[in-house]
Amino acid sequence: MQRHFHEELEGLKQTLLAMGALVEDQIRRVMRALVERDDGLAQEVIDRDRQVNTYDVEVDEKCVELLALHQPAAGDLRFITTAMKIVTDLERIGDQAVNIAQRAIELNREPQLKPYIDLPRMPESAARMVKESLDAFVNRDTALARQVCAEDEAVDALKEQVFRELLTFMMEDARTIPRAIRLILISRFLERVADHATNIAEMVVYLVEGKMVRHTLA
Repeated sequence: MQRHFHEELEGLKQTLLAMGALVEDQIRRVMRALVERDDGLAQEVIDRDRQVNTYDVEVDEKCVELLALHQPAAGDLRFITTAMKIVTDLERIGDQAVNIAQRAIELNREPQLKPYIDLPRMPESAARMVKESLDAFVNRDTALARQVCAEDEAVDALKEQVFRELLTFMMEDARTIPRAIRLILISRFLERVADHATNIAEMVVYLVEGKMVRHTLA
């Protein structure tokens, strides 16, 4: 019985990792769609969100089943409750990719406002944070988890830099406002991806050390 339970826990972990790999890829694809002005790729990202949602339901149902059937304690209980929180953050990262894809399709209907320089650096950092937070989860690596939390500040700084630059465009030419606002929204969506990665990293510290550190790591 115990062996079967741990096999189910391992299956749960593998499903979470598959979901994590998918949302990480969604972020990379959607930014390629934006930079290359590729509507087809943006639509693919929107369509693939169904698979993200399928993983979300699958993990949630498996966690509830494990709690009900096995009534786990201590470390196993923390693992399952952590998985339930991580899957929520991963699903929301998937939602942010869809939000970016929708704005990218809208932007592609008009001439490009400016070359994208700082904006593509945000998804590079955010996608890396997602990967590192999941690596920390798999390896129970609290040092890596804390590193992810520290990286969030760099993404915040990039968002502010993008905002200041786009604000200049809007002040100089009111015709740029609709395009600039969409780009500002994209930067905010990417900032939220980094925030969700930070949430996952904080939950890894809880999983390993048994203490909540939300809003205390930076």
